[in-house]
Amino acid sequence: MESIGTIAIYGLIFGMMGTTLGGIIGACLQVHSNKILSFVLEFAAGLMTAIICFDLIPEALEFSNMSGCIIGIMIGVLVMVLCDEVIKRMDFAKKNIHNNTLFRTGMIICVGLAVHNFPEGLAIGSGFDASTSLGLSLAIAIAIHDVPEGISIALPINNSGYGKFKAIVLTALSGVTTGMGAFCGAIIGNISKELIGFSLAFAAGAMLYIVSCELIPESNHMYKGRFSSFGNILGITLGIIAKVIV
Repeated sequence: MESIGTIAIYGLIFGMMGTTLGGIIGACLQVHSNKILSFVLEFAAGLMTAIICFDLIPEALEFSNMSGCIIGIMIGVLVMVLCDEVIKRMDFAKKNIHNNTLFRTGMIICVGLAVHNFPEGLAIGSGFDASTSLGLSLAIAIAIHDVPEGISIALPINNSGYGKFKAIVLTALSGVTTGMGAFCGAIIGNISKELIGFSLAFAAGAMLYIVSCELIPESNHMYKGRFSSFGNILGITLGIIAKVIV
């Protein structure tokens, strides 16, 4: 079995690898059409919906009971409401940002995915407690599905006028919590299943807020046609496929 420090480093590397790659892709995509940008936001919403419904909540229920899961979801939503209010009060005018709403959406996604990455790190740390091969396979799988999540952070931030490099850095930082989670998971191991279940439910609540209160409303504000809805459908479909394959 690997040492706790080594497990934390694995979590940090693989957690930042996927989000950083997604951030580079998202920052390099120059989207000048509200129609296309709305489609991408809906795609991210669909992908997150699939993660919530087919990954986070089922796994949370495996570790915890229904009441614990619901409490975790509600606390996750409340924390994101507070984060949203704090971000709304930040002064973006001095940062050469021409689209404050788009930047705020990207920042909320960044915070939400940082929250979501922590229980992923717990899973990696717990996996390494069982065996090195299981821990590595989990880390690789998480890194792969972090790529589209990184895109969903960097794309709106970059298109708000904040800059490519800063968008990539913010996206990469959202993966740091994976390393923190892996460290905690290596310590906790199989001692507290309820804590892991609560963390997964908490992440589900945070992502549910992002989908319902940020991505979809912002997408509808930018473009009201049917085209963007197909992005949502595509995101859910690919999320299901990724769950089956990975």
